[in-house]
Amino acid sequence: MSTQSALLKVMTDAARKAARGLNRDFGELAELQVAKKAPADFVSAADLKAEQTIFEVLSKARPGYGFLGEERGMIEGTDKTHTWIVDPLDGTTNFLHAIPHFAINIALQREGQVVAAVTLNPAANELFWAEKGKGAFVNDKRLRVAARAKLDESVLATGIPFLGHGQHATFLKELHQVSQRVAGVRRYGAAALDMAWVAAGRFDGYWERDLNAWDLAAGILLVTEAGGKVTTAEGDEDVLGQGSVCAGNLEIHPLLLERLRQASR
Repeated sequence: MSTQSALLKVMTDAARKAARGLNRDFGELAELQVAKKAPADFVSAADLKAEQTIFEVLSKARPGYGFLGEERGMIEGTDKTHTWIVDPLDGTTNFLHAIPHFAINIALQREGQVVAAVTLNPAANELFWAEKGKGAFVNDKRLRVAARAKLDESVLATGIPFLGHGQHATFLKELHQVSQRVAGVRRYGAAALDMAWVAAGRFDGYWERDLNAWDLAAGILLVTEAGGKVTTAEGDEDVLGQGSVCAGNLEIHPLLLERLRQASR
C-alpha cells in the first residue's frame, strides 16, 4: 500500500477535479456523434476548461510556481526553480470520437528535473503517479516495467504522424524496421498513456517523434521510477528539449534504439 505525499495529493486533486468536467463533456460528445459536423470547438472548450481547473488548484496550493500548459503556453512564476508541465487532455482525437482512451498529464519540474508526476485516465479511473526516488504506482499498486527481454516477444507502442504533422517517411522506415521483429505494434493515440503503460509493463517499449514537453514530462518519471529507461529516439538524454522518445525496460530499450538507428541509415 502506498501513501501519497502532500505534493502528490495536490496534483491528484487537480487532475481529479479536471476529470469531472472532462467526463461530463465526454458523455455529451458520445451523444453528439450523430451530428454531421465534428464538434472540434466543443473539444477545445473542454481542453481550456480542464487546464483552467488545473491551473487554479495548483496555483492556490503552490503560489509562485511557473506553469507550462498546452493551452496557455509558459507562465513565469516568482519561484524560478519550479515549473508545472500540464497537458489537460492528451488524446484529443480519441476524446472527439468518443473513444475512452485519453488522459490528464501533470508533472512538476524542479531545477530542470521532473520530480513528481500524475497521469490520470478518467474513463478507466486509473491514476498513475510517481515521485522521484519513491517508485511509480497505479492507484495504490506498485508499478514495474515488463520483464520481457526479447523483441520477438514484445508488444510496442508508437504514434503515427497525422495530417501536416511530423515526418511520415521517417516513421514508415522505423515501422518497417520494428514491426517485422516484434510480437505487435499498437497505436492508441495518447502519448501520456503509452508512457504510463510502459511503466505498468503492458507495453514493452514505446517510441515516437514530434511530441511536446507536456506529452512526455510525467511519463519520463513514471517509466524511470518503474525501473525502465527513457531517452530520445536518437539515444540522448534531452527528451523534453528534443520531443522524441524511446522508452522501455533495460533489455528492450537498447534493442528498440538499434532498430530506430537502422531506420535512419
